[in-house]
Amino acid sequence: MSWLGRNAVIGLGVGVTISTGLIALLIIKEALRRRTRRLLHNTSSGLQSETDSAALTAAVRDLSPEQHVELRKTLDEVMKSVSCLRSEIAELREGLRDISTTIAEDVKKTVEESQRSWRRRRPLMPRERSESMSSSSIYFTASAGVASLCDDSEVGYSTAYSNAESDYTDRETDQDGEDDGRDSDEEEEESCVTVLTLRQDDSQAEEEDDEDAGLMVDSLRDIRSPELALLLAQCDLLHAGDSGKKAEGFQLLMENRPLYAVNVEFMWRLARAYSDMCETADNREEKRNYAEQGHYEAEVALTRNGLSADCHKWFAILTRLSSQYESIHGKLKSGRVLKEHLDRALALRDDDPICFYLLGRWCLEVSSLGWLERKTAATIDETPPTSSLNEALENFLKAEELNPGFSKAVRLYIAKCHKELGNASEARNWVHLALSTPAGANEDSDSAALQEELKALIDSKSDL
Repeated sequence: MSWLGRNAVIGLGVGVTISTGLIALLIIKEALRRRTRRLLHNTSSGLQSETDSAALTAAVRDLSPEQHVELRKTLDEVMKSVSCLRSEIAELREGLRDISTTIAEDVKKTVEESQRSWRRRRPLMPRERSESMSSSSIYFTASAGVASLCDDSEVGYSTAYSNAESDYTDRETDQDGEDDGRDSDEEEEESCVTVLTLRQDDSQAEEEDDEDAGLMVDSLRDIRSPELALLLAQCDLLHAGDSGKKAEGFQLLMENRPLYAVNVEFMWRLARAYSDMCETADNREEKRNYAEQGHYEAEVALTRNGLSADCHKWFAILTRLSSQYESIHGKLKSGRVLKEHLDRALALRDDDPICFYLLGRWCLEVSSLGWLERKTAATIDETPPTSSLNEALENFLKAEELNPGFSKAVRLYIAKCHKELGNASEARNWVHLALSTPAGANEDSDSAALQEELKALIDSKSDL
């Protein structure tokens, strides 16, 4: 073999040896890295059980000194990172707390400034001042005519302050040279405090007068004139009649709506008339229009007087009528509104049998909800409505107690509740009472179907 060939073979061997060593070094490093990661994982998980702790101890014992040093460095870096992260989180919390405090202070200042500017822009209402106010307001002008009463509050403040400055100038000439600066500052502060105090008292008195005036206006709106009283009495008589009389009462209310649209007694009767027209209409679209428009009129009446039991009652009734044309989701939401306003109406007046009848209907419908309706109700409200047949029966019996025989539907639903509860004899007795009761103005379209359903109880008894 020549010299060149021998050198090539030696070079090739050296290259293979070096590359093999590098590959072996990389493999060893990767194995050490994976072993270190596995050891760290075993260390974190070993804190939870004694067996893992023993395994971690054995693994660390088998490590070489160089691996121990590398492991300690890794743990030190992890602890430093955790410490830095904690400090950054603490700084972030402090910054967020300062930002929230600054925002709250800015909002508070803005609200206070807007309230002060609004009060300054409000015109003073003509009113009489009390004796204490007139005796203590020494810095206001002596004239108390109509023009001074109608001036702006800002003008009154500037007049008072100018008078205070003139009084201070007169007193300043009588003071000694040494006490001049101190006494003048004290007197100016006292005068400004007095003026501002009187101004605040005046603003509070104005707000009280405005509230009293608003209540007086509302009460004046609810006062019945002789013409309005006659109109309402006539509408009540027409409401108790047949479908033709109810239609006549509805037309009468619609003709007089422009005159008495601000009167609550008129507005809830108009909503009641829409309910009558909805019950007597034959077309489904007409029923829906009457129900939705009546619901709007009842809502307007309720916004004018939230302490009227009739407003809450007819708002609940129109809510029930308008919900018949909605989806399951809308019916469940309307049912919650219905229950709320029925409770408010009964809290204001607890002797209305119609409210107890509607509350019994609500309890009966809620107690008979299916699986799909209950799941839908759970998605609408965190606490879906719950009721039982016993609660429904209790409300129906309360309506019958307040006005016995006022509605055939009440007795039919009492019989239905007894039937569902298994009281067959009581159900038959109430069916007989319902059949002997004449149909009145408080019946609905469900009464006929319910009557046919409950007649089966009497027929089965006669067959036996």
